[in-house]
Amino acid sequence: MRPCSTVMHLLLRCLRGCGRHSRCRLPRRVRQPVNYIKLIFKSLYFSSFTNSEVMMDSILEPVFWMVEVVTRWFGMVFVFLVVALTSSVVCIAYFCLLPLVLQTYTPGWIMWHICYGHWNLVMIVFHYYKATKTPPGTPPKLKNDIPFVSVCKKCVIPKPARSHHCGICKTCILKMDHHCPWLNNCVGHNNHRYFFSFCLYLTLGCMYCSISGRNLFIDAYSAIDQFRHMEAEKQGVPVTGIGLLIGIVPSEAVAGKVISQPPYTYKDRMFHKSVIYMWVLTSTVAVALGALTLWHAILITRGETSIERHINNKEARRLATRGKVYRNPFNYGKLNNWKVFFGVEKRSHWLTHVLLPSGHTPYGDGLTWDIYPLKKDMLPV
Repeated sequence: MRPCSTVMHLLLRCLRGCGRHSRCRLPRRVRQPVNYIKLIFKSLYFSSFTNSEVMMDSILEPVFWMVEVVTRWFGMVFVFLVVALTSSVVCIAYFCLLPLVLQTYTPGWIMWHICYGHWNLVMIVFHYYKATKTPPGTPPKLKNDIPFVSVCKKCVIPKPARSHHCGICKTCILKMDHHCPWLNNCVGHNNHRYFFSFCLYLTLGCMYCSISGRNLFIDAYSAIDQFRHMEAEKQGVPVTGIGLLIGIVPSEAVAGKVISQPPYTYKDRMFHKSVIYMWVLTSTVAVALGALTLWHAILITRGETSIERHINNKEARRLATRGKVYRNPFNYGKLNNWKVFFGVEKRSHWLTHVLLPSGHTPYGDGLTWDIYPLKKDMLPV
């Protein structure tokens, strides 16, 4: 911190000198921001709690503010992109691939594609709608007897455990995971299950389209490439020695044969381009969203959220320096974490609450987390 203190001291001297020489000349509108900057630097320099993280947060505060503003105003644009891209893939599947499946596949494969495709589509649409429309949950703003761990400096209200302030929503969120721009909503206690289920089923749907459409993609790409080369080549042989009649005579006519190429219609070109577009889009989303879904699955297994992951790692390193081991108080065991997350209390709930659309509320109220007081299986499943 010695070089940092030296730099801060030099900056203060420069600001102090500028303030002395320009006190009589600077107008009031300019003098107030200068004084405000001086106050900021003094608070950083004279505070005994100053460290590199505090300084970086202060320096990057304008960047954070810009990200929050952009995310808040472009939330509906991201939602529109999700709906538009998903709808485009569905339209290609219905108008281009479904007639081909009905003509070429066996009845068993036809039933598989129709049943699985529609089930996957229903799960994607249901969970995305619920994730965007379900409020994540906020702490009560009136006085109550609910235990809290701190007071939010921006909302000035008590914060229960696992609650954090969202700068985009301008409020505290219960069990906040993150603010998702693709949902235009925070992911919290009430809609965390919908968010994860949407990511999971969208990944499965993209993998299904990518795997089942691989051969169609290869054929479509080969067809477009073949006809592109055929249009680029000049069909025929040069004829010379005929004066003004120098030109191109088709090679088929010279050989005495006439070979007609099948016409490459506009409908064929659009079909092939649609197949290529669908395969590239679904394959890319399957890889990117699959990695995100796997990361959230690991967090759920550990009983953490995205924010708590960073907090717990920092706390574990702090306790490790003292020779202690940090234990996550919200980790109830791998299987129990999934039961709490999905709200599973019976064996049949794995079907009705996980594999079928379900709007049941999450376990608990998001304010207290006394779910697993004893060292035993908390749910009879």
